[in-house]
Amino acid sequence: MRIRTAALATAAGTALLAAAALPATAQPSAVPAAASRPGVTEGSVSAADLLAKVKNCSQISNGKYRTDEETPATVPVCGKKNAVFWKADMDVDCDGQVTAKCNKDTDPWFQADTRFHQSDGKPLNAEKLPYVVVPSVSGIWNYESAGIKGGGVVAIIYNNKVEYAVVGDTGPEKIIGEASYAAAKGLGIDPDPATGGAESGVTYILFKNSKASPIESHSEAVSRGDALAKKFLQEN
Repeated sequence: MRIRTAALATAAGTALLAAAALPATAQPSAVPAAASRPGVTEGSVSAADLLAKVKNCSQISNGKYRTDEETPATVPVCGKKNAVFWKADMDVDCDGQVTAKCNKDTDPWFQADTRFHQSDGKPLNAEKLPYVVVPSVSGIWNYESAGIKGGGVVAIIYNNKVEYAVVGDTGPEKIIGEASYAAAKGLGIDPDPATGGAESGVTYILFKNSKASPIESHSEAVSRGDALAKKFLQEN
């Protein structure tokens, strides 16, 4: 997990404004396997339907999180039946296996490991696998006690798109709002770990006691995620 400074956040915002001027490239929603390409909506549940269920927050965290090191703590973790959620930014995590896009040259904060590992024991591959970073256990919130585990399924919503991911890494105790290079790219967010990301507008819905197995199978996360999202709509 990286801790971006205000200067880098400003740079990222400038990059996002420039990108917004370009035409969007929508991909057909019936092709979950295309998650590595921008503009993909995965599964059969719409972003609007999911967002309608998380309009109001019943705070379950003991306090609130910062989105970056130099920002105020404004983001609570909220509870729903069989899920938790938060609304934040998205910093880009490139930690894990060394790849062409994720390494010490491309990422000033690169670490060659992730909190949770593949079925073969190797760190996760941030360039290929959409995963979400959760804050490390602290007095603010304990993700483990809340039923969130490594490999747990997550629905990430941004710009009317839904992408399914897994819980793949942990970060600083007081910062929230981060996902892998692949997760950012799949949502059409600039995945550059140094200057990319989204400054706001990202919703993370984590399904309790869920797990994609093996953790490195994105198709498994999509399949389970779609079923869990349908159940979430029925229960909330």
